[in-house]
Amino acid sequence: MLPVNRRDALLSTAAAALSIGSTKVKAAANDRISVCVIGVRGRGRGLGTNFAGRPQAQVTHICDVNETLLGAYAQQINEVQKSEPKAVTDLRRVLDDKSVDAIVVATPDHWHALATIWGCQAGKHVYVEKPISHNPFEGQQMVAAARKYNRVVQVGTQSRSVPHYLEAMEFLRAGKLGKVHMAKAWNSQLRRRVPEVPDGPVPTGLDWEIWQGPAPERAFNANRYTYGWRWMWDYGTGDMGNDGVHDLDIARWGLGVDYPTEVHAMADKLHFAGDIQETPDTQIVTFRFPRQQAILVYEQRLWSNYVQEGFENGVAFYGTEGYMLIGRRGWRVVGRKNEVLFDKAVEFSDIPHIENFLACIKSGGTPQCDIAEGHRSTLLAHLGNLSYRVGRTLNFDAEKLAITGDVEATALMKRSGRGPFQIPDKV
Repeated sequence: MLPVNRRDALLSTAAAALSIGSTKVKAAANDRISVCVIGVRGRGRGLGTNFAGRPQAQVTHICDVNETLLGAYAQQINEVQKSEPKAVTDLRRVLDDKSVDAIVVATPDHWHALATIWGCQAGKHVYVEKPISHNPFEGQQMVAAARKYNRVVQVGTQSRSVPHYLEAMEFLRAGKLGKVHMAKAWNSQLRRRVPEVPDGPVPTGLDWEIWQGPAPERAFNANRYTYGWRWMWDYGTGDMGNDGVHDLDIARWGLGVDYPTEVHAMADKLHFAGDIQETPDTQIVTFRFPRQQAILVYEQRLWSNYVQEGFENGVAFYGTEGYMLIGRRGWRVVGRKNEVLFDKAVEFSDIPHIENFLACIKSGGTPQCDIAEGHRSTLLAHLGNLSYRVGRTLNFDAEKLAITGDVEATALMKRSGRGPFQIPDKV
């Protein structure tokens, strides 16, 4: 249950978020923003390079629990900005450093919330990768922390700042598709398997205790630490919470909806039978928004070596006068009698989203994907996964921000954390 008496403080509307934005602490106009990248494998590598390449920023620190990764990554950053960042293994030491203005959270999912909350409490602005949280409670606490400490918190759903997505949203808002009653978001790609491997000793240089963080304590396993964590409920949210959030966010944005009243998931693990993946590889989830007379459908196939409607991951908006298809590489509009009215190919970059974050730190403004918006979109993934896990339709109360009439699903809306890695009830 998400407490009613904290609802307004935790999850403001978009209008409230904009009014709060003007109070955010600003950086001096001529100062370069000092950035620490937390998590240097995978997504963190690209983000660090892109931040280092911005003239208004400098990557002064890098942080990872695996000390053996830091040397090469520091050199990578140095090649871009011609200065070598300081390497740290414990993010708490970064948060203690007053010279750091902002942190980039590119850790596994189970660390996103705590790193963001601690960052806000330490006076840092935060760029946090999606999904913002491991569960709904963490997301609401992230919103609360951003508001209480007046921090700019940008969610890494980069499409929110990309020109052709902004153009497409203007097209929808202008009513050129008529009344849009339905959107479909899809995640269609081929993922690799996660075979079972035995537990083993912690590798030299890895702080396994910190890596586990808020998650339950487990023995070291190579497939927990590497690719497999994303498909285990202790750490990840499956691909619905991973790539799926990008397209759920666009679908929700285009429909102009916030919280669903009903969520129904039909999902299974079909292709990856026999490996240790816990999350489903095949999903169809429906979300009902009666106030806006809209339905959102999410489709996922992780065994597809082909794309759908021209896009591996994309969104379709179905209106009374036509429909729109949009993905990272372009968008297309089809009108009456299947006439193609518009078809545009584009290049995609996450640079505009990074620059928007840095600009908001300078101005004190609200970023393109503020933490409250990111939480609403991530919540869809959480609710879809919860419906699958309990095996039934969920009813959601948008006023109370709670699942109604389902004790089992409600219990999965939150976990407290472990030892010193507790998700605070009061931020």
